[in-house]
Amino acid sequence: MTIGRRDLLKIAGGGAAAALGDLFVPQVSRAAELKLAGAKEFTTVCNFCSCGCGMVGHVIDGKLVNLEGDPDHVVNEGALCVKGSAALATHQSPKRLRAPRYRAPNSDRWVEISWDEALDKLARKLKSTRDATWVATEKDGEAEFQVNRTDAIALLGGAQNTNEECYLWTKLGRLLGTNYVEHQARL
Repeated sequence: MTIGRRDLLKIAGGGAAAALGDLFVPQVSRAAELKLAGAKEFTTVCNFCSCGCGMVGHVIDGKLVNLEGDPDHVVNEGALCVKGSAALATHQSPKRLRAPRYRAPNSDRWVEISWDEALDKLARKLKSTRDATWVATEKDGEAEFQVNRTDAIALLGGAQNTNEECYLWTKLGRLLGTNYVEHQARL
């Protein structure tokens, strides 16, 4: 039996691969464990669309250090789209607003205000709008009906709201006297 050059190279290559294969046994990476050591873990919902994909976040010393898909979530099973994958970058962006801003009528610039001042302005605006547009009764022919509503206030929910938050949002709308409570998923 004669062995040609090709057969010799096949035998030598196969033997070398088998010998070297034992040297290069894959090792499990521990980088993720070290990166998240001591982090507090929490679950949340992606806020970009109405799918409701689950996310897992990690916080170290009050700073969000990692955000990834939740493998135990029923909607996405750990996978995230491009927008969800970029959530950490948008959270850490220097262009992200971190305090309320107010632009006075006829002004050309925004001014940063405190949360207390923003909530006071919002409450005053809601109250004045509700008072100015309140409809207590409506006539239908000769009959007059009590309606107690305003058509000037609407509430819009988003994909990050939980069922409980949506319930409270609806209750707030009813308290303000509006039927215009809508959700991002239906638009």
